[in-house]
Amino acid sequence: MTRAILIVLDSVGCGGAEDAARYGDTGADTLGHIAQACAEGRGDREGLRSGPLAIPNLARLGLSHACQASTGKPLAGVARPEAPQGQYGYGVEVSQGKDTPSGHWEIAGCPVPFEWGYFTALENSFPPDLVAAIIREGVLPGILGNKHASGTAIIDELAEEHISTGKPICYTSVDSVLQIAAHEEHFGLERLYELCRKVRILVDPLRIGRVIARPFIGTAESGFTRTGNRKDFSIPPPDETILDRLAQQSRAIVTVGKIGDIFAHRNTALEIKPFGNAAMFSAALEAVETLPDGGFCFVNLVDFDTEYGHRRDIPGYAAALEAFDRDLPRLEARLRPGDLAVITADHGNDPSWPGTDHTREHVPVLAFGAGVAAGPIGRRESFADIAATLGTWLGIGTVGPGRSW
Repeated sequence: MTRAILIVLDSVGCGGAEDAARYGDTGADTLGHIAQACAEGRGDREGLRSGPLAIPNLARLGLSHACQASTGKPLAGVARPEAPQGQYGYGVEVSQGKDTPSGHWEIAGCPVPFEWGYFTALENSFPPDLVAAIIREGVLPGILGNKHASGTAIIDELAEEHISTGKPICYTSVDSVLQIAAHEEHFGLERLYELCRKVRILVDPLRIGRVIARPFIGTAESGFTRTGNRKDFSIPPPDETILDRLAQQSRAIVTVGKIGDIFAHRNTALEIKPFGNAAMFSAALEAVETLPDGGFCFVNLVDFDTEYGHRRDIPGYAAALEAFDRDLPRLEARLRPGDLAVITADHGNDPSWPGTDHTREHVPVLAFGAGVAAGPIGRRESFADIAATLGTWLGIGTVGPGRSW
């Protein structure tokens, strides 16, 4: 029986979305602009990396071809082998928005059929009645922030006041999200989680995709840093996903990273959530070693997005891509005959783009494994084609509205 491994490189878009203008993202191209910056020396950082973007294994599988198919332009400084060893193409998102849940749900066979709710005001972002309800339900002396902000910047700005007053830091962005930052020791980690659970209920009528707990530690003297105890409280997918179908058939499911949070822990089975891309990839490799026939491993590698995309850190993003590329043969070595591995992304987050938010882009789709015929799979008109293909491969039938390649 076959197995499948799906890896989402969070935010690693490949440009070109036709509706990008609607989101203010015309011309955004995460992979293209990173490669261009590296080729021109703008991706260098002493002690971290230098030179053209070095991703030979992804290029070998067809990434350069996928990006050129999406944008019409090759990845600057990246090899474009004549005969890639994987299947390669790109996906077009049909869901509204450019959020993590909608991208992942569509990948899993459930495009989002509705418009998300947003907090659009840059200052005093949350409605007064919502602020009052948060304070009441959380038994709080008040809240801080209440605006659009970078998570690291607003913690630096308000952490001391938060500690002295006991008021949590609440903020948002152009995404459908309400984030709450609090000190793990002074406020309490479990108290932060419980507050987020209550806020999740409060924002359900507003169709807000995620409430995110953003714990941090530190002092004014040492500096404040976010920890690996982030937790997302999402609304559940509105329809069946490949996880649901697999669970119905009692298939083994392992989810690595924040997949459990994204799918509201619905049929995410064995959840493994270490901190950092390297640890998550190693956990995925261990899961693949013991994954039984018919099983599915679903992985999210979030550092590309949270550590480098939102922070507009081109060298850091490039180094993270190169680190993943170096690790990729470790996965290939663990694949058995009959396994299918798919690498894709959920949206873009172009680190050369203005602002600090996601960018509306196509995503690369690479598929490989022993016995998987290499070659182009072309333009996929929905991310849901991935779930349809995996469902077909695993013998559980086509999942969702996508088309299997």
